[in-house]
Amino acid sequence: MAGSNMSLAVLLLLSVLLTGVTHAGPDMDPYKILGVSRGASQAEIKKVYKRLAKEWHPDKNKNPGAEDMFIKITKSYEILSNEDKRANYDRYGQTDDTQPYGSGRYGQQHDNFYFDESFFNFPFNGQNHRDFADSKYTLHFNQYINDVVPDSYKRPYLIKITSDWCFSCIHIEPVWKEVVQEMETLGVGIGVVDVGYERRLANHLGAHRTPSILGVINGKVTFFHYAVAKEHLKQFVEDLLPQRLVERVTDKNDLQFLNSWHELNKPHVLLFDQVPVVPLLYKLTAFAYKDYLQFGYVDQGLSETANLQKQFNINTYAPTMLVFKENIDKPADIIQAKGMKKQIIDEFMSNNKFLLAPRLVNQKLFDELCPVKQFHRRRKYCVLLITGDEETFSSGNQAFLSFASTNTKEVVRFAYVYQRLQQPLCDILMQNKDSTQSQPQVVILERRNTAGKALFKPVTAWNGSEEDKQLLLDELERLQKDPSILSHDAMLPELNNEFASMFVIRWIYASYDYLSEVIDDILHNNWREMMPLLSLIFSALFILFGTVVIQAFSDSGEDKQTKPKAKDGSKAENGSPGTGTSSRPPKKNFVEVTELTDITYMSNLVKLRPGHMNIVLVLTDASKNILLSKFAKEVYSFTGSLTLHFSFLNIDKHSEWMNMLMEYAQDTMQIDADEDDGGNYKIDYTGHVLALNGYKKYLCLFKPVYTGEDLDSKSSEDEGGSSGVRSRSSSRDDHPSRKPNRSRSISTLQIHHKLDRLGLWMERLLEGTLPRYYIPTWPGLDKITPSK
Repeated sequence: MAGSNMSLAVLLLLSVLLTGVTHAGPDMDPYKILGVSRGASQAEIKKVYKRLAKEWHPDKNKNPGAEDMFIKITKSYEILSNEDKRANYDRYGQTDDTQPYGSGRYGQQHDNFYFDESFFNFPFNGQNHRDFADSKYTLHFNQYINDVVPDSYKRPYLIKITSDWCFSCIHIEPVWKEVVQEMETLGVGIGVVDVGYERRLANHLGAHRTPSILGVINGKVTFFHYAVAKEHLKQFVEDLLPQRLVERVTDKNDLQFLNSWHELNKPHVLLFDQVPVVPLLYKLTAFAYKDYLQFGYVDQGLSETANLQKQFNINTYAPTMLVFKENIDKPADIIQAKGMKKQIIDEFMSNNKFLLAPRLVNQKLFDELCPVKQFHRRRKYCVLLITGDEETFSSGNQAFLSFASTNTKEVVRFAYVYQRLQQPLCDILMQNKDSTQSQPQVVILERRNTAGKALFKPVTAWNGSEEDKQLLLDELERLQKDPSILSHDAMLPELNNEFASMFVIRWIYASYDYLSEVIDDILHNNWREMMPLLSLIFSALFILFGTVVIQAFSDSGEDKQTKPKAKDGSKAENGSPGTGTSSRPPKKNFVEVTELTDITYMSNLVKLRPGHMNIVLVLTDASKNILLSKFAKEVYSFTGSLTLHFSFLNIDKHSEWMNMLMEYAQDTMQIDADEDDGGNYKIDYTGHVLALNGYKKYLCLFKPVYTGEDLDSKSSEDEGGSSGVRSRSSSRDDHPSRKPNRSRSISTLQIHHKLDRLGLWMERLLEGTLPRYYIPTWPGLDKITPSK
C-alpha cells in the first residue's frame, strides 16, 4: 500500500513538472500571429507580413492595442524571414525574445529544458521583469521630442540604449547605476531607450547596436565611444558642454571681467575654490544660466589670485560664490558652503538673474522683466527710463541706477532703454510725433496681454535731481493705492534685438563645434552613420582628381578645338577661310613672339605642357622685321587659344639645328635650295613655320608661298599635294640657270608674301588634318652656327 502511494506521488510530481514545462514555453507563436502554416514559403510570409503591417500600423490603426500588435507582427516576420531563426524555432520552440539562455551565439538549447528565470535572478527578459531603476528613466519618442530636446538647451542628457536579452547590457549595469546616481544630483538628465519597444526613437537617435550610450545637448546627439567606466562617463558629460562657459579669473584680468557687465548686460558670478579644475557642478550651472549670467572661476591655489582673495575676504576652507551687478567693488550677493548642493545654487542664481536696472536689449528680456498681468494679486510694474548712450546722459543714468538700488518692492522692476536703438517703442511711450532725440523721461507701465497691449503713464522728464527722485517715489506710492493712474494705453511693438550683431560670432563658435563633432564621428562613430558623409567627400575628391588626370593626359588642343565647329560650317565662330579666325577671340591687341634660343629652348619646347604647341617662324637677320610683322598679322586671330605659343628661330644662328630637325621630315629634299659661292646648294628655310608639339614629339611644317618671278610655282603647305612638288622639280630641270639669279634677286615684297597663306595652314593645324613628322628626340640648341 505504501509502495502504491509512493508511485502515485511520483506520477503526480512528474505530471506537475511536465505541466510546468508545457506552460513555460514561449508566449509568442510567429506562425499564429502571421496566420501562416509551418510549411509556408518566404514569398507567402512576406506577402502576409506586408498586408498585416499595413493593417496594424499605429499611424493608420487607432485601436489601443495596435502598437503592441504591430510589434508582434514585426518580430514574427524577423523570425520567419531568417532561415536560421526559423529553424531554431521549429526545432526548439524558442526565439531570441523568449529563450531563457543558451541559444544563438551564446550557446545551444537542448531538449527544451527550461530554466526558471527567477532562479538565476536575471534582470531582463520581458517588460514586466525590466529593472525598476531603468523604468524610471524610460523615454518614448514623443517625450524625447517634446521634453528632452527643448530641455537639452539648459542641461545635457545621458541616454542608454538597451534591449531585452542584451547580455552586454548586464555587464555595464553597475557602472551605469553609479554614474546615474551621481550625475542626476548634479543636474544631468538621464534617459533609457529600449530598442524592442522604441525602435522609432532608436533609429531617430542613430543607435543601431546595444548597449550604446549617447549624450544630447542643444538638440545634438553625440555617441560615447570609450570603455564604460565611471571616470570616462564623467569626462564624456563634461566634454559635451561648450568650452567657453567659464572664464578663469586672476589678479590680472579681474577688472576686465567684472567691468564687462555694461557691455553684456548681465550680472557676473565668481566661484572661489581650491581645486585647479573647474568643478563639473559649476560648469553645469553656467550652462543652465548662460543667457542670464557670466561666470568666472578663481583658483585659490594660485599665487596670481592672492589679491582677489584678500580684497573680498574669501574663506579658503570652503567654496565661495559671489555675484556682482553694477557695483564691481562690492558683491550684490554671496554664498559659502563646504558642500554646495544643486538646489541651493539654483535658488541663488534665480534670485540674481538680472541687474538692478538692466537695459532692454530684446523682447525675451522684456517679457521676463515686465511679465504680462495674469492675476490681480500678481501685478508687475516696470519703471522705464528712456535715455541715450551718449556721455551727456551718464549722470542721469547713474542717478536712476542709484534710485533703483534702494527699491525693496517685489512688484516693481527698473530698467532703461536707449532711444536710438529702440526708437519705435520710445516714440509710443513718449508720444513723440518725430523721431528726434529728446530729453530723458521716466515711464511707468503695466503689460496687459501678450499681443502688446500696455497701460502706462509718463512720470517726469529725468535729469537725476532730488526733485525727480521724489516725484517718482510719490508716483509709485500712489500706484500701489490706485492702479488706475496708468491712464494711457497703447500697443507696444516688438523690441529690436541689439545683440543680433553677435550672430556672426555665435555662428563661428557653432561651426567650430560642428566640425569637432564631424571629426569625432570620423574617428569613432560606426561606419553606417558616416557612409553618407564619406560618400560625398570621396565623390568630390574623385571628380576633382579625375578632372586633373583627364586634363593632364588629354590630346593636344588642335584635335578638339575647331573640328566640331568646322563640320557645322559655322562662320560666326570659325570665321571665313580667308581670314583664319580662331574659335576664341584674342585677349590682347598684340602678338607676343619670343625668340627660340638655348635659354628658352627647354621651357618653350622640350618641357611644353601636354596639349600645348609652339608655332615657330624661321627667319634671318635680313628678313626679321618684314617676316615678324607679316607673321603677327596672320596669327593674330589665333592668339585667343590658350594652347598655342608663338616664337621665332634665327636660321643664321641655328642652321645646324634646323638641318638636324628636317632630317626627320619626309619631304625635306623638296625644299628649294640656293647655290652658294662654292657651288654647293644651301637649303633656304626663310619663311618656313614649324608647329612643334614638345610633349608628343612631332612637328607640322608650313612651306612659304613663292610669288613674283616664279609664276609656275604653287603654294605649298605640305598638304600631301604631289603635283606642286613635281611642278617645282621640273622647273628646276628646265631652267637650272635661273634659280641662283632668282634667289639672289628676291625682293622685299616677295619676302612679305611668303606667309600669305599661313592663316589657312593654321586652321588645318587646329583641325588636325596636317601630316605629322615624329621626332625620336629633340636635338640640342646649344650650338650656334658660325657666320661665314
